[in-house]
Amino acid sequence: MEAVIRRPLAGDIPGLWKLMHGLATFEHYLDSFNITPEVVLEKGFLKSPPDFYSFIAESEGKIAGMIIYYLLPYTAINRPSMYIKELFVDEKFRGLKIGELLMKAVSAEAKDLNCFSIKWTVAPWNEDGMRFYERLGAKQNTEWINYELSEEDFSTLILSE
Repeated sequence: MEAVIRRPLAGDIPGLWKLMHGLATFEHYLDSFNITPEVVLEKGFLKSPPDFYSFIAESEGKIAGMIIYYLLPYTAINRPSMYIKELFVDEKFRGLKIGELLMKAVSAEAKDLNCFSIKWTVAPWNEDGMRFYERLGAKQNTEWINYELSEEDFSTLILSE
């Protein structure tokens, strides 16, 4: 079984959305998953520039995997970074190196765009994911600690005196 990596077309949106939904299930955030096929069309295909970019893996006529990314604007070194938001391979297609092919496609894109780095996060419980990334040569960045303000938090901050 071989996979072809390519940019998705508008006709691929149902399959792309299905993988997004599958990732939300896998990562336990389905209760807050607000993406619809219409949102994918609007934000990733009709908007210019789009809110996200993507590659899909196609195998046996089906969309088997996806990678969603966006660019972080120029940093202190005057070169962008790429941020991978989602990487997911349908369970039926795991073990076929589709994730690696998607990472290679994104790496080639980052090189073409003169990116300084490719960044992403991994859930601390996703040990298989960590092993996968380390096998590709990725290293955990321990120099920075991630922080975030939820919508409730930043709304509270705005109102505070």
